[in-house]
Amino acid sequence: MKIKPLGDRVIIKPVAAEERTKGGIIVPDTAKEKPVVGEVVATGPGRKSDEGKILSFDLKIGDKVLYGKYSGTETTIDGQEYLIMRESDIFAVV
Repeated sequence: MKIKPLGDRVIIKPVAAEERTKGGIIVPDTAKEKPVVGEVVATGPGRKSDEGKILSFDLKIGDKVLYGKYSGTETTIDGQEYLIMRESDIFAVV
């Protein structure tokens, strides 16, 4: 990856939204909800404590995570969409 996040930020590749419902109905692009699950593709070095020590992440590259629907900053790198957000914006590892 050509980008490296700083501090306690992570880069997430969102999982594509389903195009069909369980019943087989095709969902148009305008009705799709934003994804809330993604894969961690890069992490920064970690958050600094008040004493200046770097605190490591609970996440690692490859983890599937659950995050807020409107969390992070969307960016496109080499034609692929990614989200950059703080570790604290991630709710859980799936």
